[in-house]
Amino acid sequence: MVQVLNYIKSSISELMFPKVCEICGLSLSKTQNFICSECAQNRFERAVTTKSDKINLPESVIGRFALWQFDKGGYLQDLLHKLKYHRLTGVGEDLGSIVGSVSKREKILETFSTDKTRILPVPLHNKKRKIRGFNQAFFIAKGFSKHTGYEILKRGVVERVKNTKTQTGFSLTKRRENIADAFNVVLKEEVQGMDIIIIDDVFTTGATAFELVTELERAEVGKIFIVTVAQA
Repeated sequence: MVQVLNYIKSSISELMFPKVCEICGLSLSKTQNFICSECAQNRFERAVTTKSDKINLPESVIGRFALWQFDKGGYLQDLLHKLKYHRLTGVGEDLGSIVGSVSKREKILETFSTDKTRILPVPLHNKKRKIRGFNQAFFIAKGFSKHTGYEILKRGVVERVKNTKTQTGFSLTKRRENIADAFNVVLKEEVQGMDIIIIDDVFTTGATAFELVTELERAEVGKIFIVTVAQA
């Protein structure tokens, strides 16, 4: 009886307040939170990884993947802004699901087995998490995990111990200084020997991801791959 009532309540809610795409305003399917398939496929520019991108990666990082090119002032920036500052965590899950689906279809991570691999959303400092209420990278990772089958590392295994200033507008040198010694592997036994997929929203200079890589290398992890929604 309770299930029937909940179903009726849900159906009425959907009729009165239908879910629509944050970009185009069209109706969404039950599996979509904020972004329709049409917009996901056609609204954004695919990112291009060059040879120099691979050459400049730390030795333990065997590759990186960004699905889209960051569009300053465009639809993607607006979605990421809504995720981070309007608490629309479903946007993060949708974006992560799309990235996970594409990476699986294109076999980006075919050398990473599900049993020996863990997803690491770039950690957020506790003070910043309390203000924002969540870590946006976690929700991207959550969507990514659903499509790829990789398990997300428990919160607290790797922590951000330095409350850094925003990297926006900083030069590469300033970014590296700002992010230096920002991370700490608290539970080394959880990651030692494991392959790690780092998840974040945007890859710009790589300063944040590479600093995290340095700390993971100290913990003697296996191979590392960096995955982001976009690259700037």
